[in-house]
Amino acid sequence: MAFSWLQNCLMYLGFGSKFGWVATPLTVVVILMALQITSRKSWRFWFRDILPMTVECILLAVPLIVLSMVLSSSAQPQRDDNGRYANNSIPTQTSAVLNGSSVVPAYSVEDRDSSAIAEDNAGNGKWQEILANVVTGIGAGIYEELVFRLILIIVLMTVFQHLFRLGHGVTIILAVCISSALFGAYHHIIYMGGRFIQSSPFNWPEFSFRTIAGIYFAVLFAIRGFGITAGAHAFYDIIAIFMNAFFPQP
Repeated sequence: MAFSWLQNCLMYLGFGSKFGWVATPLTVVVILMALQITSRKSWRFWFRDILPMTVECILLAVPLIVLSMVLSSSAQPQRDDNGRYANNSIPTQTSAVLNGSSVVPAYSVEDRDSSAIAEDNAGNGKWQEILANVVTGIGAGIYEELVFRLILIIVLMTVFQHLFRLGHGVTIILAVCISSALFGAYHHIIYMGGRFIQSSPFNWPEFSFRTIAGIYFAVLFAIRGFGITAGAHAFYDIIAIFMNAFFPQP
C-alpha cells in the first residue's frame, strides 16, 4: 500500500500511470542517493558485503518472529471448564486443516489422473501465491520503511525541533512513538482515493505487535541505516509467509 501512496503522489505531480510503475522505485533510488550526497560521507559498494548483510537482516528479523509467536499464542482464546471458548469466541485459523482420515477411496485410472492433475494445479497455485506474497513482502520492506522511517521520522523531528522548539531527546522519542503507532494503525485503516478505508478489523494484539515492530525498526534505522532496516523488514515478511504456508497455526 505504501507503494500505491508513492505512485499516487507521482501521478499528482504529472507522471503518467504507466510511468508511475517505473518512477516509484526510481524515486527510492533518487532519495537515497540524494541523502548520501548531502551527507558528504564517502561510500563504496562491495559485492562481498551482500552476503553478510543478508545474514544480518535475517538474524535481525528473528526477534520479531519470536515476538509475533508469543503474542499470537497469548492472544488465543481460553476454554472454560465445559470445553467452550470464553466469550463465545472462536480461535483464528490461518489455513484449512487436512482431514486425517486413513480411508483411501478406490479410483479408476482416469480418476487418479484427474486427481493428480488437480493436486499439481493446487500445488502450483500455492507456490504462485507464495511467490506473489514474497514479492509483496519485499516491496513492503522497502516502501514502508521509506515512508514510516526515512520520511515520516525526519518530518516529525523537523516539525518538533524547529516548529515546537522541543529538545532533541524529546523530539526523537515523540517521532519514534508517533511514527510507530501510525505504522501499526496503517495496517488496519488506509487512506485511498481521498478517504479512509478499513483494510482489516482492528484488534489490540496485532496493533500492539506492529507498533512494537515500528519501534524496533526505528531503532535499527538509527543504528544501522535504511538498507539493513528494510532488509530485516522484508525478511520478516518472507519468513512469516513461509511459516504461515507450511506451518499453519492450529
